[in-house]
This record gives sequence, structure tokens and C-alpha cells, in this order.
Amino acid sequence: MEKDHIEDEVVLFGSWSSSICTRVHIALKQKGIAYKYVEEDLQNKSQSLLSYNPVHKKVPVLVHNGKPIPESLLILEYIDEFWKDSAPMLLPGDPHHRAKVRFWAKFHDEKVKISLITADMIFAKGDKEQVGKAVAEFDELLTVFEQGVQNDFPAMFPSVGEGHQAMGFLEIVAGVKICIYEAVEATVGPVFDTAKHPAFTSWVNALKELPLMKEHLPLHDKLVARIKIVLDQA
Repeated sequence: MEKDHIEDEVVLFGSWSSSICTRVHIALKQKGIAYKYVEEDLQNKSQSLLSYNPVHKKVPVLVHNGKPIPESLLILEYIDEFWKDSAPMLLPGDPHHRAKVRFWAKFHDEKVKISLITADMIFAKGDKEQVGKAVAEFDELLTVFEQGVQNDFPAMFPSVGEGHQAMGFLEIVAGVKICIYEAVEATVGPVFDTAKHPAFTSWVNALKELPLMKEHLPLHDKLVARIKIVLDQA
């Protein structure tokens, strides 16, 4: 099959402040895939977005040759499979390693990331008891994630800091969310203790220095302002 990278063939509908949209930007750029980007006003969603994702009506949506793919994890896998001849691969070739990467990516999205979002909202309410519970829950889940990834992929955390410029599936999925933790803390206060998670913190700091991460992470002050608006509306 001919797979010419023509700009009009690949369109990404997204939002600048969405970390799950940032995932797709990084995956496309890392694979060298030309694409058109459409910034969505999430308060006034376009008819195109609603027609391409009628079930959830959310970003990101990747449209390839007129065919929409919603949900960031599914989009990343689609990118890796369709453009399998474009290095680097996001997922490992070994089926068992690939399954473990998918497991921890899903754990991050369903447990770690959601816990962080919940903590953000509770912080805004000013309930100190609930704040403490939320921080403790997030710390516990982060510990499970950190230890699990270290156990399954012993070289992952230091690997980015050793001159690696490309990111794998799990680094993209977890990295783009946790790399903005400073913006979250600027609005709601500390969400995790970096001293308790040295390997994870070093990994995050190394990810933040990668060119594609720097290019696509939202500007700190702009994101802080956006988070404050969201929390005020909560």
C-alpha cells in the first residue's frame, strides 16, 4: 500500500492544554509524519469534531484519509502500526514486553492520572483532610507505578537521561502528563514528594529536556492560568 505522507491525509483535532493531545503530536513528529492540526474550542466544539467522534465528543481525534480514530492510546497504536516502516517504533517488538508496556500505560491512565486530577479538584475545595487523603492515594499509586516499571523495564528510567532522544509508548503516555506537575503545583500545592521518588523524578526531568517534549509541552504560565480557570469552574 502506498503511504505518502501528504499533509491533507492526516489531520489531528486537539486542544493546546490537553496532555493526551500532546501525546499524539509527539508520536506524529517522532515518526516524521506530516499532518494538519486543528485547534478545537472545547466550549464550542466544531461540527467536524462532533461528527468524527460522535460517541465521546472529545479530543484528540486523528483523521487519516477521512477515517477518524479517537482516544489517545488507540491513536498511538494506530500510528505505530500503520507507519511501522517509520522509525522509531513506539511499542517494543517482543509481544510480552509490548503487553507489559500496554499494562502500565493503562494503569497510568486509569489510576495514576485520574488520581492526580481528583487531587487537583479536592485541593481547590480547601478541605485539608481530603487533601491529605488525596495526596496519600496519589503517592501510593505512583509508588506502584514506579516500582512496577522499574521491575519490568530496569533500564527505562535512566535510559532517557543517557542521551536517548526518542520516546517509547510508555514515556509518551506518562511523561506528557507528569511533566506538567509544576504547573499543577503552582495552582493547588504539592502533589507528590520528589525526594520519595528519586528514580521517577530523574526520569521526568530527563523527559522534560527532550526536544519534542520542550516543543509541545504548554508554556508554564499559560497552563497555570488555564488550570486556575478549570478549578474555578469545578
